[in-house]
Amino acid sequence: MPIQIISQALRRFLKLEAAGGLILMGCAVLAFIASNSALSPLYDAFLNVPGQVRVGELDIQKPLLLWVNDLWMAVFFFLVGLEIKRELLEGSLSTRETLMLPCVAALGGMVAPALIYAGINWGDSVALRGWAIPAATDIAFALGVLALLGSRVPIALKVFLTAVAIVDDLGAIIIIALFYTADLNLTSLGLAAAGVLALIIANRSGVRAVPVYLAIGLFMWVCVLKSGVHATLAGVATALAIPLAGAKPEDESPLKSLEHSLHPLVAFLILPTFAFANAGVSLAGVQWSAMLQPVTLGIACGLVFGKVIGVFGASWIAIKLGMTRLPDGANFKALFGVSLLCGIGFTMSLFIGTLAWEEDAGSMAVAVRLGVLGGSIIAAVLGYLWLRMVLPAKSADPAEDAAPVNGR
Repeated sequence: MPIQIISQALRRFLKLEAAGGLILMGCAVLAFIASNSALSPLYDAFLNVPGQVRVGELDIQKPLLLWVNDLWMAVFFFLVGLEIKRELLEGSLSTRETLMLPCVAALGGMVAPALIYAGINWGDSVALRGWAIPAATDIAFALGVLALLGSRVPIALKVFLTAVAIVDDLGAIIIIALFYTADLNLTSLGLAAAGVLALIIANRSGVRAVPVYLAIGLFMWVCVLKSGVHATLAGVATALAIPLAGAKPEDESPLKSLEHSLHPLVAFLILPTFAFANAGVSLAGVQWSAMLQPVTLGIACGLVFGKVIGVFGASWIAIKLGMTRLPDGANFKALFGVSLLCGIGFTMSLFIGTLAWEEDAGSMAVAVRLGVLGGSIIAAVLGYLWLRMVLPAKSADPAEDAAPVNGR
């Protein structure tokens, strides 16, 4: 029956590693169409739908756009925190040898784009607030593009790209905490610190009930939201307290179980909704010269040139110095192609862009979105074409048929 055929096709699609990235891309395209058509008023009205939660004296009022950016992205960062903890304890970041290359690559991939952006915008103190925008990598899009190349991609390259993105996310968390924090409310911050202490006590006491951690995490989210520190950091702190091991060796891992449950929600709902809410760029009255404005140019050049220079350059130096080695089954040409894909900033770059000029978001929104979308698309196309040219038609990696790499 047609319904069964459609249902089976949909299930097969959702199992694809590229599915999350493709849906993300589709939502970004829909947002762009909506903001540049007769649907524009409806799109703007949708983003400004008011939402309120009130419990006694606690009152949180935000438009839908900010609920997405503050609450839903906290869930995304919660998943990031779970992945970071798992990778550090038993995954691709658990040993010095496996940790060195992605750490060096991610560090180079954050520093070089930031320097390029700062160089282009030097002398403008307002524009310089966006220096971290091109330092981010969107793993969903990057893995989606990589998956389009199929079996010719060595599994070690996918692991490398995932590890770089995880370290990159950790860097983004630190950047947000240090550089994109508003005036602090010490009372709320103190309550959030009490929440962190409660998480530590629960973990050290052997508590394995995930709802306990989630309840404390929700309390922390409210406190951090009111404190002036960005609320997504509550998601990371909560994730790092979730136990990896069960109460008994044969018990299921609370962390892995939660991570597995959250992946579909984040990949197919939270990130696509974020993309739809933040990727709408109205081109009404925008000239082509807008692409040459310093902020737009700095973001695009940082993503396209800075990422590949930083990721590949730092990796090449570390390998040549004997600090680490190439991923199994890969050569420097393949590493260069993956470094190009690291220039796909999209979700994380847009998110940092919303934090960089919270008070002047309207005046900078078009410049940020043009730079992020333009730079990410160029990086994706160049990376795909380069890897298609340099990778063999079929990967010789014997691990290719192993379990797929976890990716958002």
